[in-house]
Amino acid sequence: MSSIGTGYDLSCTTYSPDGRVFQVEYATKAVENASTVIGLRCKDGIILGVEKLIVNKLAYAPANKRIYHVGENIGVAAAGLLADARALVSRFREEYDHFKEFNSTVITGRVLCGRVARFAHAYTLHSSVRPFGVTALLASHSKENGPELFMIEPSGVAMRYFACAAGKGRQAARTELEKLDWMQLTAVEAVTHVIRILHIAHESNKEKPFDIDVSWICEQSDYKHEFVPDHIFQEAQRAALEALQPEDDFDDEMED
Repeated sequence: MSSIGTGYDLSCTTYSPDGRVFQVEYATKAVENASTVIGLRCKDGIILGVEKLIVNKLAYAPANKRIYHVGENIGVAAAGLLADARALVSRFREEYDHFKEFNSTVITGRVLCGRVARFAHAYTLHSSVRPFGVTALLASHSKENGPELFMIEPSGVAMRYFACAAGKGRQAARTELEKLDWMQLTAVEAVTHVIRILHIAHESNKEKPFDIDVSWICEQSDYKHEFVPDHIFQEAQRAALEALQPEDDFDDEMED
């Protein structure tokens, strides 16, 4: 009975006999069925990449955001329920603004991650609320700590990473990320790899059209969070698609 959640999934304050909290597991499942997001720390910065499924051709494409600007040096990419992502990003921004107001300095990624992770965890402790169905990748840069990448899960668990992925294509993405020598990559090179990996991860959703958004915090952006300039993105997209093309097909095209 407990293995399927019957009677133990009505509230996130109830443990099943085998020690599971089904509401948190359901929130995690919502993330696992969502679009893929990737974070990658490289030699001179952090890259965030998201797969944006096109669910409605009539929708205004920029409105389907999954990368958010929190502060001058902080960005967040979200996998999961879009409404929950917006609510959690609002908390990121509130914490950022409050810290700056009371301390007259910018919050570091480590401190911001801890505060929002505690907030997410609080939503797993009370029967009047439900866990956020979103996993957030937090990219930041500070003079004290340099570039940092964190991931906050629906349970409130937060860890620092060199590279991480969440969403439906997370396993394929993690396999590809593990093959990279992250600390030897420049930001421009990392953008190409992130786009390539997102195309590979999209195989689990290949029947649906999609767009890709990529942002970075690096030397080229003066260590501020911003979307990758269009000319760099287009060149990286071309290089990524060439890398994915079978060698035989590529040789045939060159001969033609």
